[in-house]
Amino acid sequence: MSPPARRMTLKDLARELGVSTATISNAFNRPDQLSPKLRERILAEARRMGYRGPDAKARSLRTGRSRIISVILAESLTYSLNDAVSSEFLSGVAEVLDTQDHTLLLLSARQARSHLIGSASMADGFIVYGLMPTSDVFDSLPVNAALVAVDFNVAGHPSVHVDNEPASFAIADRALRAKPRRRPAILNLRLTVETCNGRVTPEHTLLPADRTITRARLAGFHRALAQHGFSPERVPMWNVEENTFEVCAPVISAVLDLPDDERPDLLLCMSDRIALTALTLAEQRGLRIPEDLCLTGFDGIAEGQYRAPRLTTVRQESGDKGRLAARMILGLEPPHSRLLDTELIHGDTCS
Repeated sequence: MSPPARRMTLKDLARELGVSTATISNAFNRPDQLSPKLRERILAEARRMGYRGPDAKARSLRTGRSRIISVILAESLTYSLNDAVSSEFLSGVAEVLDTQDHTLLLLSARQARSHLIGSASMADGFIVYGLMPTSDVFDSLPVNAALVAVDFNVAGHPSVHVDNEPASFAIADRALRAKPRRRPAILNLRLTVETCNGRVTPEHTLLPADRTITRARLAGFHRALAQHGFSPERVPMWNVEENTFEVCAPVISAVLDLPDDERPDLLLCMSDRIALTALTLAEQRGLRIPEDLCLTGFDGIAEGQYRAPRLTTVRQESGDKGRLAARMILGLEPPHSRLLDTELIHGDTCS
């Protein structure tokens, strides 16, 4: 049996063409360094001779860099790619990595730890997005790994957030000024230590503020309620475990099916998905929006602005969060924690 043919190397091609190895490398990786005519000649000869480009494994061993950036998602990959907010964030990350010739590696904190450890070893840096199910995920990362947290805090590393507390205050204040309301309520997103898809009771423990941005949103709601004469601790709260229609619907149905004198006339929702689910279920029950029920969201996803009535919400630029996090992990921005502004959208569900 004849031995397998040896793979052509960059040095082989350079020798055949009578140019330096740096010229061959530039043809594949830095085309702006060569004339178009020279680059095309090199690429054409490479194709003819079966050379497929510099060996990424060899480059990684030589430089100690893989040019791979991993985004570790709190949710499953399927959910994250389908969710409007996280997909916009990922698009922002990918946009920067594309321009800097880096590869995006998506990992989910819900995957087995053994899988995370093996995959994480390939990455030069990590962007951690969302509330992690457990802190064990960080034990899977290389020691002293470059890391940026988004919508989540990791001690000793920079983070990227939006102005959750003032934004939530602004939208709750707007709702309470629009028309006097007697029975406000809050629909939280994964805010309790215990699994809770329903009414929050004194037996439940709220996650600490350094674990989740939803605590900042709750603080903004509570500040506005207090300024309008409500005792925040007496305003009822419900918790939703996952930001999907299927998980939200049973919780919101129970809220809307309360007797008329108990049913909230204002729902402060921590996400647009929660608010849009409430809007759909309220319409099915014949409730008038905003006369019988005022609704506010948070995120500013396109769906909430395309339907009627248009959702009153807070618009956060998730793409900007992704771009900033990517630039920070690549060293294109100083690694300092950043707080991005939001925009209050005056829709039709609370007027």
